[in-house]
Amino acid sequence: MSRDYPGSAHMMPMTDQLTAVATRALDSDPRPGFKDWAMGIAEAVATRADCSRAQVGAVIVTSDQRIVATGYNGAPSGTPGCLTSGACPRATVGKDYGSSYDTGPGACISIHAEANAIIRASWDDMAGSTLTTTKKPCDGCWKLILATPLARVEWPGGGHGIK
Repeated sequence: MSRDYPGSAHMMPMTDQLTAVATRALDSDPRPGFKDWAMGIAEAVATRADCSRAQVGAVIVTSDQRIVATGYNGAPSGTPGCLTSGACPRATVGKDYGSSYDTGPGACISIHAEANAIIRASWDDMAGSTLTTTKKPCDGCWKLILATPLARVEWPGGGHGIK
């Protein structure tokens, strides 16, 4: 049994009007969504990368969209970098892009963007957060990511829930 209250016939149209206004406001919001926003930040961070072969950026963002940390790939602070100093051991021995990074002649001297972001973030801030990176993480970075309380990783064209 429905109850009619004074003016209730006018309430539904008003609710519909408010919903329509709110929907139009959301549809016309010129700002990027939070995933695109985080990727834009990671792309901006990547411009600081000091690698002659790939510029990668990463950002860790909490579930309430607070930036926790950023990182880009490059040699450890205070050491000669590949892009700025020509110190790339991989280029000097002719290693192909994508071949083993951590062992043998031409081992990469760079710390990856994901690792740099993680080492700059607190454990509590990473809990439930998303790491957005401009490139799909390599196997070594995946191991590192899995050892953190991060909830999700996003990269161009993909993403993966962790916890």
